[in-house]
Amino acid sequence: MRNGFAVFSGILFLLGLSACGGVEKEAKYPTGMDRSTVADANDIYSQPDSIFGKDGLKILGRSGDEPADNGIGVNSYLWRASLDTVSFMPLASADPFGGVILTDWYSAPETPGERVKLNVFILDKQLRSDGVQVKVFRQIRKGSEWRDAPVADETGRGIENAILTRARQMRVAQMGDLSN
Repeated sequence: MRNGFAVFSGILFLLGLSACGGVEKEAKYPTGMDRSTVADANDIYSQPDSIFGKDGLKILGRSGDEPADNGIGVNSYLWRASLDTVSFMPLASADPFGGVILTDWYSAPETPGERVKLNVFILDKQLRSDGVQVKVFRQIRKGSEWRDAPVADETGRGIENAILTRARQMRVAQMGDLSN
């Protein structure tokens, strides 16, 4: 017990001793000269180096000095085409900067015992065939509760193709307007 206390006391002493620091240097104050031309390690008015490096911290691929791109974060054709394609379903959430559209459950009038929900992800700023992904969820009513049901892979791809077709139509229509 006494040995453990001695070791603990020794560690505390060493930590306290190391916290005392090193040699203090006298701070240099500006004396009427241009401070930007006279800067050294002791100049308390000089701009300190950033812990994030010479260019600073980059957030979302840009530093704080670069202008922000306040536009939509994804391809606008894919975004608008996605909204057009799922417009018959109630929207739960739509984030144009993240490129995510979440619908609420939808039951078609002809199939009241079945409902579907879509998650649409715009993955790129380019109008590309792999720039959109759709996840389809399906439920079937069993008595008074809804149960998950399988969805064919072609269903999601069919919606993706419909979105891509609509996006191409919008782009062609806009190109036609620009040429007039």
